Amino acid sequence: MIQDFIRRYKCIRTERFLRQTIQNNYAFVGMGGHSLINLYPILFYLGIPLKRICITSERKSRMIEQKYSSIKATTSLDEILNDDTIKGVFVSTSPATHYSIASKVLISGKSLFVEKPPCQTLGEFDSLIKLQQLHGSPVAMIGLQKRYAPAVQILQKRLRKERLVSYDLHYLTGKYPEGDSLLDLYIHPLDLVVFLFGNPKIIAFEQIAKGSYILMLRHPHITGTLELSTAYSWASAEESLKVCTDSGIYRLSQMDSLTFRPKKDAVLGVPIEKLRPNVMPVEYLYDRNSFNPTLINNQVYSQGFFNEIMTFVNAVEENKHAMPLIANTIRDTYALLEELLKK
Repeated sequence: MIQDFIRRYKCIRTERFLRQTIQNNYAFVGMGGHSLINLYPILFYLGIPLKRICITSERKSRMIEQKYSSIKATTSLDEILNDDTIKGVFVSTSPATHYSIASKVLISGKSLFVEKPPCQTLGEFDSLIKLQQLHGSPVAMIGLQKRYAPAVQILQKRLRKERLVSYDLHYLTGKYPEGDSLLDLYIHPLDLVVFLFGNPKIIAFEQIAKGSYILMLRHPHITGTLELSTAYSWASAEESLKVCTDSGIYRLSQMDSLTFRPKKDAVLGVPIEKLRPNVMPVEYLYDRNSFNPTLINNQVYSQGFFNEIMTFVNAVEENKHAMPLIANTIRDTYALLEELLKK
């Protein structure tokens, strides 16, 4: 009886997945390490019809067609933009080229998914918004995947019901000689606090080393400090956020764990924990299980890559017209980056 029930459940689950088919064709511009490791596996898992892949190397284009027989490789972006059967274009190339390619995709009127950073300046960012409005690209998204991480989504919902006090964020990596740490790396933690807490104002700033900063930001209902640094190690990189509220403390670690430790009550101003010491309870709101190899325990899921791709594709498939290039909060992120670049 139990075995039959389990078999039926697994069969229903498999059939439900197989029924989720994608109707439109898509193209991908770029095939770097990030795309191969984090994005392409999601596209293939979901069965997203990739009709064309665009790269700059003729040699690699031939290798792509040998490896993926159903996909046509090209070195011409125009081949993609002139193909009316392609409805959405993923762009993940070197950061310096994102703005030029994204602009051309928007001018073509196709839906756009562009990895961060989509551009280098706030002026370019505003230009992308105008291009979408002018040429009618139905859907356009930026790959700031931490907004779609399950732990961040849970934290955002919880914080809406809280009276906020302060936060403390640490984003610590090793050296980053291949690019601009502010635009390529720190855009993630800066966008995270803008997403969670709203438009910030810089009230303190210090560059403690080349590529390393201490910031204090004031948002509408909370003030926080950030340490952003490439002076540590990639092997033990840290991304942590502590948020203090009237009811307790939230801790987010590496997008893999979210906990809440409530405050103890007081009697006549005296903390109960001083009268009756005990172990403080911890509520686990999200905790990635690294033992069980299911989708939701995969890092491409916990880091938000899976949900951001699904959000984009679902919007294109449902023909959601005028889905903005980005919410106003992402423009706030770029305004903050612009201010930091001037310091």
